Amino acid sequence: MTKEILRIEKLNKFYDKRQVLFNIDFSIKQGEVLALLGPSGSGKSTLIRCLNGLEHFSSGNLFFAGKKLVPTEKNWQRLRQKIGMVFQSYDLFPNLNVLDNILLGPTKVQKKNHDQAKQEAISLLQRIGLTDYTAAYPRQLSGGQKQRIAIVRALALHPELMLFDEVTASLDPEMVRGVLEIIKELSEKDNMTMIIVTHEMNFAEQIADRVLFLDDGHVLEETDGKQFFVNAQTKRAREFLESMKF
Repeated sequence: MTKEILRIEKLNKFYDKRQVLFNIDFSIKQGEVLALLGPSGSGKSTLIRCLNGLEHFSSGNLFFAGKKLVPTEKNWQRLRQKIGMVFQSYDLFPNLNVLDNILLGPTKVQKKNHDQAKQEAISLLQRIGLTDYTAAYPRQLSGGQKQRIAIVRALALHPELMLFDEVTASLDPEMVRGVLEIIKELSEKDNMTMIIVTHEMNFAEQIADRVLFLDDGHVLEETDGKQFFVNAQTKRAREFLESMKF
C-alpha cells in the first residue's frame, strides 16, 4: 500500500470575518502529483501556503505521515524541513551567492556537515546545468536561473513533499520550459511527491495524477488528472478550461 504523505481535514481559513477557504478535504500519497487548479482568487495559493504554515489555517486538521500536526511555531519549523516550497518570487537572499543560498538550510537548520552539504549542492547544480554560477549573486541571474536555484535550494533539504506555487508566473515565456522540465523530471525520475499550483494547463495535464479544482474557496471537484482535461465533472471547471484555451 502506498504511503499517505499528507491529509487535510475540514480546513477553513478566515481573514478577520471573511472566509476564504471552506472545509477543504484531500490527501496525497507518496509519489503522487496533485495539481491545484482554478481561477485567480479561488484560494489556491492561500491553501498551499497553509500546508507549511506560511498562512495559519483557522480550523481543521493537518496530518503528515500519519501524525496530526499541533500547529505551534516549533512544530511548523520541523515540518518545513520535510515540506519544501518554491514561490513565484524566488525569495533568494540577495546578499548571498548561489552556493551560500543553497547551503543555508542544510547547514544552519539541519546542522549538516558543510563539506557534505556543499558536495550535494554542487551535484544538484550540475543536474540543472548551473555549476558555473556557484559564486554568482541573485542580481546576476536571469529569472529562469533564479527559479531553478530556488528549486535546488528546496531540494537540498531532502523534502518528502514539494510545493510549487505558480513558479513560472514571473518568467518570460522562453524561460518557462526549462523550469517545467525540471519539475517534470523530479516527478518521473525521482518519484517526488508534489502539489502544484499552476496556470500552465498543458503542463498540468502532462504531470498531474489528480486535479483539485477550486473556485471561491471551495473544492468543486477532485478528479483523475487525465479525466479532468477530457471530461471535467462540473460546469464551472469546463468553463475554466475553455477560458484557458486549453
